[in-house]
Amino acid sequence: MDALEYDVVVIGGGPAGENAAQYAVEGTAMTAAIVEHELLGGECSYWACMPSKALLRPVAVAEVTADLPGVSTAHVAPRALLERRDAWVSHYDDSGQQEWAEGAGLAVLRGEGRLAGERTVRVTSADGDRLVRARRAVVIATGSAARVPETYADALPWDSRDATGVVEVPERLVIVGGGVVACEAATWMAALGSAVTLVVRGPRLLGRTEPFAGEAVLASLRERGATVLLGTSVESVRRADPAATGTGRVHGGTVTLTTSRGELEADEVLLAIGREPRLDDLGLSSVGLTPEDVTSGRLPEWLHAVGDASGGPPLTHWGKHQARVVGARIAAAAAGEVAWEPDREAPVPQVVFTDPEVASVGMTEAAAREAGHDVVVSRVATSSASGTALLRDHVVGDSQLVVDARSRLLIGATFVGVEAGELVHAATVAITGGVPVHVLRHAVASYPTAAELWLRLLEELPRELRTPPPPPAG
Repeated sequence: MDALEYDVVVIGGGPAGENAAQYAVEGTAMTAAIVEHELLGGECSYWACMPSKALLRPVAVAEVTADLPGVSTAHVAPRALLERRDAWVSHYDDSGQQEWAEGAGLAVLRGEGRLAGERTVRVTSADGDRLVRARRAVVIATGSAARVPETYADALPWDSRDATGVVEVPERLVIVGGGVVACEAATWMAALGSAVTLVVRGPRLLGRTEPFAGEAVLASLRERGATVLLGTSVESVRRADPAATGTGRVHGGTVTLTTSRGELEADEVLLAIGREPRLDDLGLSSVGLTPEDVTSGRLPEWLHAVGDASGGPPLTHWGKHQARVVGARIAAAAAGEVAWEPDREAPVPQVVFTDPEVASVGMTEAAAREAGHDVVVSRVATSSASGTALLRDHVVGDSQLVVDARSRLLIGATFVGVEAGELVHAATVAITGGVPVHVLRHAVASYPTAAELWLRLLEELPRELRTPPPPPAG
C-alpha cells in the first residue's frame, strides 16, 4: 500500500504526544503527524487532571467558606458540580484539540497506531489500514492504563475514568488503594453523597510522601465521614449481575469484597492501585523490541518514548517536560546540532488536591538518608506564616525542607495545607538551579502571602547552614 510520509510520527495524542510533535517541528520546515484512536488531548484532558480538578476545586471552596467568618457558607451542588466537569472536558468532544493541532501545523491521523518496521507506523481505522513513514523519528506517547488484577476483572470495577466521569453516584463506594487517585476520588465522591470506604493494603495513605502528609489527609477523610481501613488486603471479589453499563455508571449489582478484616458490601468498587504503560499490541516486536526495552530506554536512535509510556512518573507535567526535551532533540538533530540540556536531572513535583493539599518535590527525608545524604530537616506548621494563616481560620498540616548539609542544597520539600500546590514551584526551581539555602534566605517573600512560609522554614535550619561558608584557606 502507498505510505504517507512525515518527518516525525507520534503515536498517541495526549499532552505528551502533542508537545513532542510541536517542539520537534515548530519553527522548522519539518512535518509531523499525531496518531490517535480516542480523543485528542488524552487521559489528562478528559479522564484525569482536568475533570478531577474541576470536581475538587468547588469542594475546596465550599469548605473554605465554612471556615471563614464574614462570608456565607457555600454547599456543594452535585448536579452543578458535574455540569462544571462536563464543561471542562468539552463534553468529551475533541474538536477544539483538533483545531489547535491543525493550527500548529500538525496532521491528525485517526486510528490505532502500531510499529510495522523501522520508522514505519501502521494506522488501523474503520476505513482500513494505512502505512505512515517517518523520515526522522517516531515517538511513542501511548499513555497508561489502570491496573486491574484477575481478582477484580469479573466484577467490572470502576477505574479512574469512571470516577472522574461519574454519572450515577453510588450510595456505597469502596475504593481500593491509598494513593493520589484514591484520596482525591474519595474527596469528591464523599462530597457528591457517597458513603466512602477506602481499603488500603499499606500502613498509611500517600505512601510515597512524607508520613505527616498521609496522616493529615487520613484525619481529613475520616472527619468528612469516610471509613479508612489501613493494612487491609482484598482476598476475593464477587458481584451480582456485572454489566458494562458505561463510564461513570454503576456496573451491576452489589459488590462483595472479602478482605483480611472481613466482608464489605458496596454498590460500586473503584480500583485505584496504579497504572501500567500502554505498550502491548504496539508492534514492538516488528523492530526487535519489548515493552521492557521501552521503559528502560533501550531504543534505537530514531525511536523515542515520552509520558506514561516511558515508564516514568505518570504525571502530565512530567510527560510534557519529557516531550519538550525529546522534541528539541529531534529538531536539533535535524539541523545537525545538539540540543542544550541541564547537567542535573530535573526534579518531579506533584500536587495532591485533597483537603489539605499535599505538594512535594525531590526526596523525602527517608529516601535522602537511604541515598547517603548528610540530611538536615526543617519542619514547621504551615499556619506559621501569616499569609497562610489568613487563608482560613483553621490551617492544618506541616511543611518541611530536606537539605544536604555538605552541599547546603535543598534536595526535597513537602508542603501540606491550604494552597500548598502554589508553594512547591519555588522548591522545584531551587532544586533545579542548585541554589544553596544560605542564598535562598535572601529571596524576599511578599507579606502577607503564603510564600512567607519559606522564611519560617529556612530560619529553622542550623545557623551554620544559614550563613555563607567560610572562604577556602589560602
